[in-house]
Amino acid sequence: MIEILNPTELARARESGALVADILQSLKSSSTVGTNLLDIDRWAQAMIVEAGAQSCYVDYAPSFGRGPFGHYICTAVNDAVLHGLPHDYALADGDLLTLDLAVLTNGIAADSAISFVVGDSKPPESLALIDATERALAAGIAAAGPGARIGDLSHAIGSVLSAAGYPINVEFGGHGIGSTMHQDPHVSNTGRPGRGYRLRPGLLLALEPWVMVDTAELITDADGWTLRSATGSRTAHSEHTIAITDDGAEILTLPTRV
Repeated sequence: MIEILNPTELARARESGALVADILQSLKSSSTVGTNLLDIDRWAQAMIVEAGAQSCYVDYAPSFGRGPFGHYICTAVNDAVLHGLPHDYALADGDLLTLDLAVLTNGIAADSAISFVVGDSKPPESLALIDATERALAAGIAAAGPGARIGDLSHAIGSVLSAAGYPINVEFGGHGIGSTMHQDPHVSNTGRPGRGYRLRPGLLLALEPWVMVDTAELITDADGWTLRSATGSRTAHSEHTIAITDDGAEILTLPTRV
């Protein structure tokens, strides 16, 4: 299913996007050495409930997970990169943490992810990973606009990741979003320009470049959800929800406060 939002629905998407972004920034500020991943999940739950929004994750049970997910946010540490199931783990200095959050506000979803290093230790390898995903995300957004094709976005994202020297996994990537979290079209993190669905104003897309240092192969944890690097290497993941407009692309998941 591919949805094209009307102006009223787009306004709701902006509300969802701002909420997701602000929650992520709050959680980033609170995630320090010693913070437990289960506390992060509880904090996310409290902020979602207080805002009168709905979690996209708690009851989510897709074919690729052992569902329902049962938590309010994905927390992936170090070699974990996607669908990180919160568990009893206290963050250590130098851990690379990815927080991935999606919520519904008045029936429209937004989805975003951030990666950052916890504490004072800043391993260069981790910073390089994060930088590559952020630059790839920016390139994908810059390629988006009415008349562009999905392949244009995929090519822009993949060009940055490849130039940085990282293998690219094509099992999981970006996606359409709207009244549900995961919709068509799929947005691979590499591709050929000029191919695929042509973008139209009112389309929402969640773009999410993610990489692992030295492999494109994933393994699934015993929890049935958390996806990790097959080699144990570190990982990073950056994501924004954007709206295609008459003029280009509007980023909906920018924080309204620092």
